[in-house]
Amino acid sequence: MTTQTDVLCAGIIVADHVCSPIAHLPEAGELVLADELLLTIGGCAANVAVDLAKLGASAAVVGMIGDDVFGAVVVEMLRERGVDVSAVSRSPGQDTSQTMIVNVAGQDRRFIHSFGANAVFSASAIPLERAARCKVLYLGGYLLMNELHPEELRDVFAAARRGGAKTVLDVVTPGPADYLPQLAPVLPEVDVFLPNNHEAELITGEADPMRQAERFHALGAKTAIVTLGDRGAVLITQGQRLRAGAFSVPFVDGSGGGDAFAAGYIDGLLHGLNAADCLRRASAVGASCVRGIGTTTAVFTWMECDAFLQKNELRIEKV
Repeated sequence: MTTQTDVLCAGIIVADHVCSPIAHLPEAGELVLADELLLTIGGCAANVAVDLAKLGASAAVVGMIGDDVFGAVVVEMLRERGVDVSAVSRSPGQDTSQTMIVNVAGQDRRFIHSFGANAVFSASAIPLERAARCKVLYLGGYLLMNELHPEELRDVFAAARRGGAKTVLDVVTPGPADYLPQLAPVLPEVDVFLPNNHEAELITGEADPMRQAERFHALGAKTAIVTLGDRGAVLITQGQRLRAGAFSVPFVDGSGGGDAFAAGYIDGLLHGLNAADCLRRASAVGASCVRGIGTTTAVFTWMECDAFLQKNELRIEKV
């Protein structure tokens, strides 16, 4: 019998090595002490699935790991957090993708990354029968994985939508490139597109977030959201343009904040919320993430999120 989950989260899986904020980057040969070093889950697909599980949704991960110890650790951590790992595949001869995240007090994060098994992930790894039976199909890390071809992904998204699922797409842009040919075939099958403003500028050449969102909506995305970190987000959907602020919370580590925002928006979709209320939930869950070390550690549960939203207002204005 085909396994059914609320959300199928496809894409990047990573083993993250994260340090608590240190006073400064070490000089050559210098030892700098951190209060905490954490081996944890990372990568868009894994992060969103864990966050959704914390919010009370059933979530499964579709992705690639290597045949090393880190792959086994990541799968076990996902399983412990209530995520369905039956569609995670092991790639012989590959290492599991890993990221070293260096947090320096008062500075943005620094990353050292090995791509590993994510390099061989393709749209054919997404089980069509499960995509057609879930409520939301999310794919994170598009534009970074060379074997994930636009026409194949378009067909998977189209099959999911024919089955009644909403499709949600997030991207990772490694640097300047011509990304529009990879996006143009896919966006007409995307219900929610979720780049950040830096990614959106690399893709469109536009500096203004609202113009970025307009471009993606014109290319076919039903709802285009551009996130702006601590400056909030903008959203364009049919007949509606919104600009949201951001919740103020104590900042510890920004890792996973965008993925938590995506999970919060998806949770809103699962509960039938309108665009503005989905944006509120996404902003709250995204804000919760940055309060702790690691990509999922501090993310709200469903009850914590509701309690937070009852006590805190988010400024959302129509544009």
